[in-house]
Amino acid sequence: MTSTTAPNGGLDRITVDGTNSTTSTDPDGSLGTQPPSTFVTLKERIRHHYELASDYYYSLWGEHIHHGYFLEANDTKERAQIRLIELLLERSQLEKGSTVLDVGCGIGGTSRYLASHHQCKVTGITISGKQVEMATRLTKDQSQDGEVCVDGESMKLGHGTARFIELDAETMGDFFAESGIFDCVWISEAMSHLPNKTLFFRNAFQMLREGGKLVVADWFRAEKLTEKQIGDDIKPIEEAEVQRNALT
Repeated sequence: MTSTTAPNGGLDRITVDGTNSTTSTDPDGSLGTQPPSTFVTLKERIRHHYELASDYYYSLWGEHIHHGYFLEANDTKERAQIRLIELLLERSQLEKGSTVLDVGCGIGGTSRYLASHHQCKVTGITISGKQVEMATRLTKDQSQDGEVCVDGESMKLGHGTARFIELDAETMGDFFAESGIFDCVWISEAMSHLPNKTLFFRNAFQMLREGGKLVVADWFRAEKLTEKQIGDDIKPIEEAEVQRNALT
């Protein structure tokens, strides 16, 4: 697995691509394939947050509930959001027509883009039933006369398809009956919602075909920050998260 870093202001946004290989910090498998019960309350709060806030996020962010990759001063947020997806496609060299598992798909913006512009067959998963409802409705609005494929779930977008499932990402290894069914596991700005990241990477490895790709975009705190950088850039984010959690 190789990793590359995209410049983005003071914080690093990382794009990861590579073949189906892994290392484990749990060699004896003691972490299992299910999230521990200690994480249940946190996940319920995350679900509740998106059940309440997704309509608002849509009005604020549009169909892509993730940040953008800004290159020009006059870039719109919509253009920057699409450019981030294009950057991930460029870095990962994901082939057109790939089967993709979009983890933490939100209301389906990335899934629809990969289907309509990259001919992918996308399965989007989110912990929020509200987001599945919104993603399905928005996709039907954009699909070819609302055409649904023979599986009764996937909707056609260009030469690709998209479908959406309400699913805890940490249980996807048990939900999907077969291993090695996706060419790509894609996760954009959702990693922070996963308490057991080791379990996620194990499940992602299980989902990928031989030679499959894991594509990650997220915010990470850089090493060796100065006190001023921490105060200016990190503390406001941490305080905002505390306030958001208090509201939900």
